[in-house]
Amino acid sequence: MIEYLSLRKISEKYEPRLSSVVDEVVKSGTYLYGERVAAFERGFADYCGVKHCVGVANGLDALTLILMAYKRINHWSDGDEVIVSANTFAASFLAVLRAGLKPVACDVNEDDYLMDASLLESLLTPRTRAVMPVHIYGALCDMPYILAFAHTHGLKVVEDAAQAHGATDAEGRRAGSLGDAAGFSFYPAKNLGALSDAGAVTTNDDELAAMVRVMANYGSEKKYYHTEAGINSRIDELQAAVLSLKLGYLDRVNARKQQIAARYSREINNPIVATPYRGKACHSVYHVYPVFCDRRDELQEYLLQRGVKTIIHYPIPPHAQPALRQVLSGANAPHTEFVCRRELSLPSNTALTEDEVSTIINLINDFR
Repeated sequence: MIEYLSLRKISEKYEPRLSSVVDEVVKSGTYLYGERVAAFERGFADYCGVKHCVGVANGLDALTLILMAYKRINHWSDGDEVIVSANTFAASFLAVLRAGLKPVACDVNEDDYLMDASLLESLLTPRTRAVMPVHIYGALCDMPYILAFAHTHGLKVVEDAAQAHGATDAEGRRAGSLGDAAGFSFYPAKNLGALSDAGAVTTNDDELAAMVRVMANYGSEKKYYHTEAGINSRIDELQAAVLSLKLGYLDRVNARKQQIAARYSREINNPIVATPYRGKACHSVYHVYPVFCDRRDELQEYLLQRGVKTIIHYPIPPHAQPALRQVLSGANAPHTEFVCRRELSLPSNTALTEDEVSTIINLINDFR
């Protein structure tokens, strides 16, 4: 069986150093607020090219805390609006709701599945306060256009970079440094993954970084003295140590995933299975390698019966989710719905061998 992703095999690639750093943390007796968290925050901020990184418990919290902090700093009101890419995991929208704001779904482009920035003007209202482009699958949204739009209308830009660790634009700037702030997830399956949930906020905004750090610590800057109605969202020493180790390999991880993606795009030639970005090379770091097929469910079952596991990202668009249907009742996102009906994610990770890649390609080309 070719797994979609074997975390055990991925972890083995970091041995024996991975077990060593885990052992060091356990024996240190310091599990929160130690030097390992501070070191990872410095390292990831430097990697992204920003002044600040604040480690938090997960990616959902990272986005939530950015919005909560901006709401506090800029005196936004409950129900003010954030425009969000419609093609995304539900967490992007849940973060807006958790911050007491209203999400507005923006459909995506047909060719790259990313926020269709040309629709932003039509979604703008007097209550719009921010735009949240989601770098889905590992490719960057049209940030120059989005930033120019936001600047014109006095809006904040919050990158959802949960799938884009290390992705760069044409000028070499990395995800996490392109907007006013960014939220990252280090869920174990990410290109940069922890051994549990973990996340981070990156920004060049001094005031935002300070507020996020306070809000993530129960709203407290000084122990037992609470100035804000915060939450408990902390990255621990163990996850920080693991992430610091893996950060040194991230560019190599991304390069390998891009190599696998290049083979898929070049060698899959079944006319009923479309490769991403119309088969062209993309700057994506390919957290996900998606293919698209009108008979997606049949293709998935066909591959499974022949020993290849796949995943769908995502079968139900956020605006059709029971928990979000009412708040997003006015959403018009036909391209997102089209993607969700057809998308299938192929195995794409550093544990995958060239022979396994060949097997997957040959099976897809034989699908009828």
